This record gives sequence, C-alpha cells and structure tokens, in this order.
Amino acid sequence: MSNLDESGLKRDLRLRHMVMIAISGTIGTGLFLTSGKTIATAGPLGALMAYVVIGTWLVFVCQAIGEIATLLPLPGAFTAWGARVFDEAFSFQMTYLYLLNWLLTVPAELSASSLIISFWLPEGSSFPTWVVPVIIIVVLVIINLLGVQVYGEVEYWFSILKVVTIIVFIICGILVDSGAVGGHVYGVDNWRIEGAPFKGGFRAFLSVLVSVGFAYGGTELSGVTAAESRNPHKHVPKAVNTVLVRIAFFYILSIFFLGSIVPNNDPRLANTDGTVLNAPFTIVFLKAGMSGGASYMNAVIFTSVVSAANSDFYVATRMLMSLSRNGWAPRIVGRTNSRGVPIIAVGITTAFSCIALVMIYAGASTVFDWLVSIIGSIIFLIWCSILFLHFRFRVCWKAQGNTPDDLPYKSWGYPYGHYIAMIIGTGCVIASFYLSIDNKPDVGMFAGGSMDPAYIAARNKWAQGLLGAWFPWVLAITLYFGWKFGKGTKIVNPAEADLDTGRWIPPPKSADEISKPVPTWKKILSKFV
Repeated sequence: MSNLDESGLKRDLRLRHMVMIAISGTIGTGLFLTSGKTIATAGPLGALMAYVVIGTWLVFVCQAIGEIATLLPLPGAFTAWGARVFDEAFSFQMTYLYLLNWLLTVPAELSASSLIISFWLPEGSSFPTWVVPVIIIVVLVIINLLGVQVYGEVEYWFSILKVVTIIVFIICGILVDSGAVGGHVYGVDNWRIEGAPFKGGFRAFLSVLVSVGFAYGGTELSGVTAAESRNPHKHVPKAVNTVLVRIAFFYILSIFFLGSIVPNNDPRLANTDGTVLNAPFTIVFLKAGMSGGASYMNAVIFTSVVSAANSDFYVATRMLMSLSRNGWAPRIVGRTNSRGVPIIAVGITTAFSCIALVMIYAGASTVFDWLVSIIGSIIFLIWCSILFLHFRFRVCWKAQGNTPDDLPYKSWGYPYGHYIAMIIGTGCVIASFYLSIDNKPDVGMFAGGSMDPAYIAARNKWAQGLLGAWFPWVLAITLYFGWKFGKGTKIVNPAEADLDTGRWIPPPKSADEISKPVPTWKKILSKFV
C-alpha cells in the first residue's frame, strides 16, 4: 500500500531519521571550519557567549516550529503558515527567502569541499579540484531521486559519524585540556592571554553573531521534514526536543574546549587560506598527539560537508515544491514521481548547485565568506518570522475557542521564553545593521591610499557586511509588498484562520499504549531530550 499523501510526498521518514537529522543533519562547514574565525575574532569567552545567545534564541524557535508542525505538518512547513494565520504575501516572501537561503548554501558547502580535498594533494598539484563538487552533485541528485527514505537513511548514517566524531573530540578536549594527553595542562590559561577572554570587546562579539547563525542554520529542519514523517505527532516533538542537547553538547562544549586549548592569537585559527589543516578541530587532534588525527578530521569534515549539502539540497527541492503548490511558481515545478520526488525541483536545485564550480575559479574561500554573510542574515530573518507567526498562531488558536491544552504538542517556555528569543533576534538584526554601516574604512588611514592592499581588503570586508546585513531584508520587503499590492492580499481574521486543512490524524492508540502509565521523570526528560 502506498503512503503517498495528498501533497504528492511520501511519509517515509522514521523516528530515528527525524531525530538524527535534527541533531546533526546540517552540521558542516559552519561548526567545523568557521568556528576558528569566531574565536580568533571575539576570543574564547566572546565566541562562547555568541553560541550561547544564538543557541538560546534557536531553542525557542524550534519549540515554536514543533508546536505548529505537529498540528499542521504541511509541505513547506513554517513558510506555509503565514498564509494561514497572517497574510499570503508574508508566506510568499518567506518561502522565496528560505529557498534562496538553501540555493546559496548548497554551493557554499560544495565549494568548501574543493578546499578540503586540497589537504591530501601535494603542493603544486595540478589536480582539478572542481571535479570533487561535480562528483558530489551527481551523488546528491541520485540520493534525492531515490526518494525521502533513502535521503533519511543516508543522513542517519552521516549523522552518526558526526556525532561520534564530536563525542571523540570532546573526550579528546578534556584529556588535552587537563594535561592527561599531550603533557601540557591548559586549563583556562588561554582565557588569560593578551586579548582574551573577550577579544575585541563587545563590538567583536556582535560581529561574529552572523557567522554563528550560519553555523546553527538548518536546525529548524525538523519542521520541513514533518510533512514526510510517518507519525508527526510522535516524531516532531522528539526531534525538536533534541535541539537543546545538540546546542549544549555539540556546539557550546566544542567551542569551550576549542577556546581553552587553542589560543585566540594562533594564526591558524583565522584559516585565511581555507586549508583544513588550520581548522580548530584538527589543531586539537594534533595537540593530542593522535597520529593521523588531521587526516581523520579532514575526512570527517569532508563527509560532513556532503551530509550538510544533502540536507540543503533536500530542503531546496521542498521549498520549490511549496511555491508551486501555493501557486507562486509554475505548477510543473511541484510535480512528483511515484517515489514522491519533485523531479523538476531537483533539476532546478542541481543547476544552482553548479554555482560552486564558478566559485572555485572566483576564489572559493573569498566567495564562501560572502555567502556566509548573506546566508546568516537570511537565517536571522527566517527565525524572527517563525517566532512572529507562532505568536500569531496562538492568537488565531484562541480566537477559535481553543486552549493550549488542545494542541497535540505545546511548546514549553511560551510566552516568556519566546519574548526573550524575539528580543535576542531583534537585537542581533539591529547589531548587524549598525556594524554594516559603521565599519566603513577611511581611505585616509592607509599609507597606500585606495590602492593599499590593506585598504582593499578592509573595503571588501565592509561591502560584504553591508550586502549581507541589508540585502535579505530589502528583498523580503520588496517581495512582501510587491505580492500584497499586486494580488490584493488581506490580513487573515484570526477567527477565520484555516487551522484544519492539512492536519494529520494519528492512528488510534493500542490498548497497551493507553493503559501504560508514563513515569514522571520520563515526562520531564521528554521536554529536553
């Protein structure tokens, strides 16, 4: 019997797929490669605080996603909610922005693969590194054409590899930091060197928030996969509740040990040449004296990039499908085959993936930094939008005579946690706007004038921040008002909001499930794990 639903998608993702995708599906270059620059810029405490602040914001974003996606596991997830609870134009702009996010993230991850592979090549090698992204693109297309079950299975095993590696890294970090391995006790000595622990002060802390947002990006993926889950009522809550563990264990602990073992003034942290030998995780393995540690870490980073690109590719095709199903893109884009795969959407995403080949010739490391700036800002916009739609959803839910207890999953921390998250999000956006304007370099401060290499580098960095901070918001406003005035869309009356179409009706529980009591400790633990 086919499990193809009315949207054309197949509900083939199991609980283990959903949980592992939520835990580490999109962990890639953001954590493994850019974390070094974060520590080098803001110091160990500044970097740690940045990950804690953005992580706190993200926890409540995922809780908002869990509440609505459990009730309405729609294709397009949170990008489709705006049309239900606020305004169709809001969903229109949000879906296109989220699509753009992933269409840019795929080539960003693929371009990183060409940098990573150079680690194994001898100096002066003539090997064409563009071959690597081409091979990965072919693999991604095959995986996505085989259906969501194959995608889920591949991500499951990739995620296990990443989880094991990060656990090994944290154990290694404890041993190296304590002096049990390597013969030197680091403790928190690197938090007391020049520039540490808050290198560059508050301004430097603000400047790394966007790159940290890029590192966390994709954690909200559980909302998208809900439409293809076999049991959204069971799977989505469990997936979103792993986010706190992911943030606390994988990100924050990793950054703590990185900042403690590798000094923030280590030139290898900047990773300016893009080589993975300079990635902070590799440095720690080398300090541990693990033979082949660099090669092992390089291999893990490479597979992580492939895994993240695979998730990015998947989400991009589902956003294209959502646009098509809502009438915001040609209907043919959302057409699916017997496996529930949107074929045309896969083709479009493949075409955008080939941008990575152009990036290699333009300078993969440089273009990667530009993309991180834009993608990080889009992620901030999307997270703020999700929180806003969740507030609006609760207004609609109440206006129709419902109570929070009627929801199949109720987000914890609401409303105060969500208020805190919205304050953090608004503050991050304002900070990125301010820094993008205030950081313009003064040509008079450089001896060589406008031709001084240092001035050119500073000017390019300023332009990168300016484009990253403003472009997503200008585009979002243009799309919103363009569609609103062009189509004459109206703000939804809360009492008339459609909160029923697309609901997933769970199968009846067995007698054993109904009669089996759940211990209190399990109820509490389920809120966090």
